[in-house]
Amino acid sequence: MAGSSQLVKELREKTGAGILDCQKALTENGNDVEKAIDYLRQKGLAAAAKKAGRETNQGLIHSYIHMGGKIGVLIEVNCETDFVARNEEFKAFVNDLALQVAAAKPSFVKREDVPAEVAEKEKTIYEGQAKELGKPAAAWPKIVEGKMEKFYQENCLLEQSFIKDPAVTVKDLLAQKISKIGENMNVRRFTRYQLGEA
Repeated sequence: MAGSSQLVKELREKTGAGILDCQKALTENGNDVEKAIDYLRQKGLAAAAKKAGRETNQGLIHSYIHMGGKIGVLIEVNCETDFVARNEEFKAFVNDLALQVAAAKPSFVKREDVPAEVAEKEKTIYEGQAKELGKPAAAWPKIVEGKMEKFYQENCLLEQSFIKDPAVTVKDLLAQKISKIGENMNVRRFTRYQLGEA
């Protein structure tokens, strides 16, 4: 299993395709990465990676208000052209992301946005928990690593499971939209407001 998850990771890095698409591509092609890349390209799922470096100066700032004005979200999602920014599918995608922020309460867009001091504080807490549970010191790094992955999945928008389809992460959904719409897209920032919360 470790080998196949490594292959999925490699394929994702090379193509930008989603986890499930990469798993299917590898299964269909006997775990041959090169054949799997061709398979994904034929399906149009590998296009996202090629678009990743392109400028995203257009897009939308979208607002979403939920629960009778008790939760509000402002989100900025960028794309390459004004044409796509006015596209109904792009607008629906941005609205889905605003719903995600309202429901799942992420604090950051991606793991790279987590300040080093926040990550260090979490690691210290997790190491303390492992110690309290009487786990051997040799196991602490692995425990901390696992808990940090969970922290990123809960607190980073792109790493969260998509609320409308939990089998897909928001990052995978973004890659699918890039492939389908044909432009690079980027979630730039968001702010979530909840009545009474500082």
